[in-house]
Amino acid sequence: MKVLANDGISQSGKEALEKAGFEVNTTTVAQNQLVNYINTNEITVLLVRSATKVRTDIIDNCSSLKIIGRGGVGMDNIDVEYAKSKGLHVINTPAASSSSVAELVFAHLYGGVRSLYDANRNMPLEGDSKFKALKKAYAGGIELRGKTLGIIGIGRIGQAVAKIAIGIGMKVIAFDPFIEEVDLQLDFFDGQTADFKIKTIAKEEVLKNADFITLHVPAQKDYVIGKKELELMKSGSGIINAARGGVIDEVALIDALNEDKISFAGLDTFEEEPTPAIQVLMNQKVSLSPHIGAATKEAQDRIGLELASQIVEILK
Repeated sequence: MKVLANDGISQSGKEALEKAGFEVNTTTVAQNQLVNYINTNEITVLLVRSATKVRTDIIDNCSSLKIIGRGGVGMDNIDVEYAKSKGLHVINTPAASSSSVAELVFAHLYGGVRSLYDANRNMPLEGDSKFKALKKAYAGGIELRGKTLGIIGIGRIGQAVAKIAIGIGMKVIAFDPFIEEVDLQLDFFDGQTADFKIKTIAKEEVLKNADFITLHVPAQKDYVIGKKELELMKSGSGIINAARGGVIDEVALIDALNEDKISFAGLDTFEEEPTPAIQVLMNQKVSLSPHIGAATKEAQDRIGLELASQIVEILK
């Protein structure tokens, strides 16, 4: 049986599939050529990440397909229910990238409270001529320890974020429409553990009381954070989106940044990918990364191995 990993797969995942007898192809096939390629090569398993879209044209016209796999959490690039109604298995790896995404959230948070995102833009330009002026400009940093982190969506990734926050001495509050409370266990290097319980509260209370907001929700039709929600947030607070583009109203966000309502934003995902709005890219208060939350070697290894395990279980 043949596997097409159209957006790539880790070497460990590829080797696990080959050991189980699968032929793994990592050729990247253009979206408009996928149907023909899958049929010509009798592909049984199509693996994608966020780049490739698996819509009804592929589902209806590729009779050899038995499994569609998404390396990651979000499934918005796959017509999941339609595929299942046609008898296909749809799999993903919801837990594999949690730690990597959580660490990126804190990369943006630490960079935000010390203005590193802006300093890294200006130091190459003016570091040799205006060093003292830049030193003064970036001297108003704050610490994360002792501050309150508000988590919108406390599923797997939200919980991974909460663990880091607790570990560095932050207070954690959370909202989730589907979860009333979570039990967290922090594991330390010497084998010790510590247990924490977080009870979710109203979204409005999280927005009003958090020093920083981080979003961990799936793609949806309406904004999770729009003008009304931004107005509820503390003046001078920060916001991070390493979840999905479109959960924050970027126009309202830029307005809030320009009005100093929000001190900084960290964005890993954008409303318009792969061409984010220029006003977002050029705003001096936005810390930017190109949708790399799960893009660590460790996460990719876990994703590849987890996909391989599910595929073998279904087909072998």
